[in-house]
Amino acid sequence: MNKNTVLTAGFAQIPKGTTLYEVSTMVGCVLIIDVDAEVICDASFTFVMDKTSEFLVSLLVGKTVADGMQEITKAIQERFLAPGQGAVLQAIRAAIERYHEKKA
Repeated sequence: MNKNTVLTAGFAQIPKGTTLYEVSTMVGCVLIIDVDAEVICDASFTFVMDKTSEFLVSLLVGKTVADGMQEITKAIQERFLAPGQGAVLQAIRAAIERYHEKKA
């Protein structure tokens, strides 16, 4: 791991009435960001099923956080077709916003 990385986290509530809500009420997202390149180096999610987390990580690694969420939102909306998509995006958004707040 590059010494110029930070770990940031975000959380979001999963909508009631979804199957996912019955398993967990919250989704958490941890991002490791290279501060120099402003690129996501690694990520982790609080899903019970590893494949869900692995897939989301594959969508995020290498994505920039410099321009906000446009590239990430597009990738999640097009390729993560599962209940809780909005909560996943909100958790990622919260982690990225925390990064930008501390960076400023």
